[in-house]
Amino acid sequence: MDDIPLQQVGLAVKRLQWKHHRAMNRRLAPLGVSLVQWDTLRHLQANPGASLHQLAELTFQTDQSMGELAKRMVDRGLIERVAGPGRKVRHRLTPAGDEVRLAGDQVADGVFADSIGKLDAEERATLYELLSKALDDD
Repeated sequence: MDDIPLQQVGLAVKRLQWKHHRAMNRRLAPLGVSLVQWDTLRHLQANPGASLHQLAELTFQTDQSMGELAKRMVDRGLIERVAGPGRKVRHRLTPAGDEVRLAGDQVADGVFADSIGKLDAEERATLYELLSKALDDD
């Protein structure tokens, strides 16, 4: 295979990510959440008691946009605010939020099956290794 330009490889990664984002938002819509909201639920399940700042970093949002998003999610009963040490406010999933998270997990599995699932186990392992290597900051 010819030497593929770096920009072309980078664009292919971005296109796959964009394909996943569009499909996730479309398939999550019947659950009443967006990709960012589901991702927030997913990260709260893995990091109970996370602060807004932590959630913003985990979901690639600004602190301000995460604050607005969290407020809407609290209003919908998907997450709740709990007192933390000092004046800190922490967040956790509600039972309703966990149900939406679990349903969203199934949506994500379907989206990834439609793309990455086309690869056999060895190809997926290679892709994972290569992406991990490219992400390595060392």
